Amino acid sequence: MVTPVWSAKKPSGKSVHAKMDPKQRAFFENKIRPVLVKKCYSCHSSQAEELGGKLRMDTRDGMRVGGESGPAFVEGRPNESLLIQALRYDGLEMPPNEPLPESVISDFVTWVKMGVPDPRVAHPLIAKKPTEENTEANPALWSFQPVSDPVIPAVQREEWCYDPIDQFILSRIESKDLRPTEDATPATLVRRLHFDLIGLPPTVEQVESFVADYQRRGQRAVAHLVDELLASPHFGERWGRHWLDVARYGESNGNDGLGRNPTFPHVWRYRDYVIQALNADVPYDRFLTEQIAGDLLPATNPEEKDRLLVATGFLAIGSKPAKAMNVNFHMDVVNDQIDVISTGVMGLSVACARCHDHKHDPIPTRDYYAMAGIFLSTETMWGFAANQPLTAPETPLHILKSKNVYIHPPESGVKPVIDKHTLSRKKKPKNIYPPGTPLAMGVREKKKPVDCKINIKGESKKLGPSVPRGFLSACKIEQPPQITAKSSGRLQLAEWLTSADHPQTSRVMVNRIWLHLFGQALVRTPDDFGVYGERPTHPQLLDHLATRFRSEGWSIKQFIRSIVLSRTYQLSSFCDEDILDFDPENRFHYRHNRRRLDAESLRDSILAVSGQLNWEPGRGSAIANVDELVNKASNLHQPSNHRSIYLCLLRHSEPPELSAFDLPDSTKPVGKRNETTLPTQSLFLINSSFLIDQAQHFAKDILAMSKRDERDRVIQVYRSALNRAPSDSELQRSLTLLKNVDTELKEEISQDAIRQVTVWATLCQALLSTNEFRYVD
Repeated sequence: MVTPVWSAKKPSGKSVHAKMDPKQRAFFENKIRPVLVKKCYSCHSSQAEELGGKLRMDTRDGMRVGGESGPAFVEGRPNESLLIQALRYDGLEMPPNEPLPESVISDFVTWVKMGVPDPRVAHPLIAKKPTEENTEANPALWSFQPVSDPVIPAVQREEWCYDPIDQFILSRIESKDLRPTEDATPATLVRRLHFDLIGLPPTVEQVESFVADYQRRGQRAVAHLVDELLASPHFGERWGRHWLDVARYGESNGNDGLGRNPTFPHVWRYRDYVIQALNADVPYDRFLTEQIAGDLLPATNPEEKDRLLVATGFLAIGSKPAKAMNVNFHMDVVNDQIDVISTGVMGLSVACARCHDHKHDPIPTRDYYAMAGIFLSTETMWGFAANQPLTAPETPLHILKSKNVYIHPPESGVKPVIDKHTLSRKKKPKNIYPPGTPLAMGVREKKKPVDCKINIKGESKKLGPSVPRGFLSACKIEQPPQITAKSSGRLQLAEWLTSADHPQTSRVMVNRIWLHLFGQALVRTPDDFGVYGERPTHPQLLDHLATRFRSEGWSIKQFIRSIVLSRTYQLSSFCDEDILDFDPENRFHYRHNRRRLDAESLRDSILAVSGQLNWEPGRGSAIANVDELVNKASNLHQPSNHRSIYLCLLRHSEPPELSAFDLPDSTKPVGKRNETTLPTQSLFLINSSFLIDQAQHFAKDILAMSKRDERDRVIQVYRSALNRAPSDSELQRSLTLLKNVDTELKEEISQDAIRQVTVWATLCQALLSTNEFRYVD
């Protein structure tokens, strides 16, 4: 019998868009294509009765060639593009009946500035069921195939392998008649493990202790260190940040298109839930279930009930559009929830099927609205939205009832700067929640669940037939849970996602974990397992890992432990030149990848090395009592020496210490951050008041060392900052730098003690700004 999975017919010819940046693809699918379908295709497509202006807008090439007036755009230059001029009603007027909202026009301007990334093809892709002749796994839709448990491959050098992972990797390397590089040194490995598992550098003493233990016990020393780090409370702070990227975590709504950015004062509780769940190693299937349907799970005590309610913030914390002039507001909220489930958990862009059948993946519009019914039957609770008339409408919040729940002090000392031009407050209901009431964002069941009608072209006022609540038809599992008439279907959705034979959930998660440990994923588009996502570099290894993850109880910690104890993970990042030439992208894992610290780890490392890091968990948030618009929010970012995950993370107003280093905007799920190298990053490291201040603290600690001469102090600076001693030439250059700076400052600063701090702070800041400090081998 033929397994009813789907396959897709791809267009012939070179695929220019197949390598498109995933964020660009998502921007087009979520912001541009729906508008083109709704507003342009009736006159400018192959289906139009009369092709307006001889301009096709339903294909990429059609817009590039243009119509009677010429090409629709000039890439990168919106002011010179006919498309933008028409949308602005500048000479041309499109659409002719009424102009698009300013926020939509702004999206098109952004699209042109991006270079008009467009994944469409001249002919639509055809999704079809396989026949007897094409039942083998179709590479276009590999992720819809059942997860297999492949045989561990035989290798020539079995003694090299620590784990079955190594055999999958080594078999590919041996097939090319090559060898992996050497093992990383113990000093390199301890630094790598500390950053990967807890996001902080090791101390001088920790490096020395591990190196000595490794020389005595080898791999047993590695296992001991790994177990210590996995048990650390800082593990959840490191890996919680990875999940918060996927969950699109932000403490304000973000610019809603009208210049308004209301705060979410209670979202920090979800942040704390994620950290605690990962520290407790809550199994991933349970972790997902709590976030999707925690309000429907039994609880043995009030503390557990509160925790489960807070977990459902996963579905509530997304950025909301402006309510004003938005007839699709509630369906936009549903779309965000579908997007975080599909992209975040399954690696599929289901939200693309809102207006039409998915153009390349086997996701019909009916499937989209089958899932939409689940969330339309769910009440989403985000609070007051700053109590403003044009923002998202007010909703209730969960009231937490356990005796031990943390209540943020009523006086935060923070007064936001309000943009008076956008301020128009509604009358806030008095005493709806008594002062000090612990509140949380989240979801709960509506009293009367409903199925969703298809919104024709994505318009909530143009309704088609009703679709029973359900799941994706192309993801086949043997016994899908049945949604009852009295439930939204969220609990059944969680059961479906975490069923033993779901093809995407375990694959997507093990791929995300591999990405964070190696700097590149086995599927290099971690948020796109669809037709135009990349294929796995090691498909059998991916399925081995997915099978193993499930069979070992979905334990994230155990899975990470298995990977970091493999020989593959412990390889050096250096290799012979011939290997580098053969595989410059390291797709075969001959070596480890050198990686730059993310924004949070960089800031936390600077604080740790300077001795100023507050190792205790942060409590609450700077905006825990601020329910306002925060268009000008710089003063909400209060000084803090806690880890970066506890900083106030407002959408479109990031903490200044982090903003230069590729933070995601938190409006969409992000599995892999961008990594840019820009002049502003170097300028930040040179001029940042934060780094200058920390360098001074670092210098004071070095100068406080008793009975040490300058040489000893320079060596200590290097060991503290870079986990190694300086070379002879580095030592000499550092001493020369100190002498020269001291000479230059003598006339300016006469007091020796003050001048010495400045002199040594110069060296400290220089080392904290180096690539070696910012990168991990």
